Amino acid sequence: MPGRSRLHVAMVAPPWFEVPPRAYGGIEAVLNDLVRALVRRGHQVTLIGAGRSGTPADFVATYEEPPSSRLGEPMPEVVHAASVAKILNELDADVVHDHSLAGPLLAVNRATPTVVTMHGPAEGELAEYYRLLGRSISLVSISDAQQLRAPGLNWVGTVHNAVDVSTFPFREDKDDYTLFLGRFSPDKGAHLAIDAARAAGRRIVLAGKINEPAEHEYFDTFIRPRLGADAEYVGEADSTFKRELLAGARCLLFPIQWEEPFGMVMIEAMACGTPVVALRRGSVPEVVDDGVTGIVCTRAEELPAAVEAAGALRPAACRTHVELRFDATSMAEGYEKVYEQVVNESLVASLAA
Repeated sequence: MPGRSRLHVAMVAPPWFEVPPRAYGGIEAVLNDLVRALVRRGHQVTLIGAGRSGTPADFVATYEEPPSSRLGEPMPEVVHAASVAKILNELDADVVHDHSLAGPLLAVNRATPTVVTMHGPAEGELAEYYRLLGRSISLVSISDAQQLRAPGLNWVGTVHNAVDVSTFPFREDKDDYTLFLGRFSPDKGAHLAIDAARAAGRRIVLAGKINEPAEHEYFDTFIRPRLGADAEYVGEADSTFKRELLAGARCLLFPIQWEEPFGMVMIEAMACGTPVVALRRGSVPEVVDDGVTGIVCTRAEELPAAVEAAGALRPAACRTHVELRFDATSMAEGYEKVYEQVVNESLVASLAA
């Protein structure tokens, strides 16, 4: 590995889903691509998570089966963190990269430097949590927009989420449907996607998770009454079906209603050559090249016209955009720089002590 050090990275996944996930699991999908890219680049990676081993990394499980049905309960996170602490004591890692919620609590008493990726919104209790942890963790944002919302945290850099572009099928020719793909939550704006597609005279296909009570309530109140011949819900999409839907769509509708720090589905769509029609919130302006790989709107009323305009955009430009900016190799390179920075700072601090 000329020009860079070979590192042993202890990668801590959340406990809720396997890596890679079988269906839903945005963080786990990112981890899968990051781990594979780091291993390809010569690093030793020990992945600590739940369930089966699904990557080329060394793997240690805290749960034989992910406690997915208990998502939202506190104890699986706490037990997972305690198990991780014990596992880390027996590893000779150069850096810990923690993607769990409770795990960073234990970084304060750890000699090995801990990098934490903030996957949630940089506001409210989550931002306060990381603020209280101070310099015991080195925090990485997944977009500049996320970092700007909490400038006082111990940020060490921004590394955009990414995908292994080669695993996404590219289609130049598109079918005549628009697509919404994501959780059914008011924040994601699926009802606005239906309204926009219908106003544009276009059929929309909707796919996504409906497991939690709030998701059922939103779906029953705002989505089910809007379904019809031109608006079809096809269930939760696994990785294969998701790629088929993304590759065939005329455009992906992404009318988010909050400052989402990063929307993975945007880069997944563009990797398939499918433009994104989105509202200007959160990381959207960083991810979508307006007028080239999608249309970024300020108001929901602009979405129907944007759906029509998206049909004129070049699928090849969408694919190239992701290859250049959001491929897993770029993500791995970004984290390598962070790892080397914190490892060197830790070494200097220990020598000075």
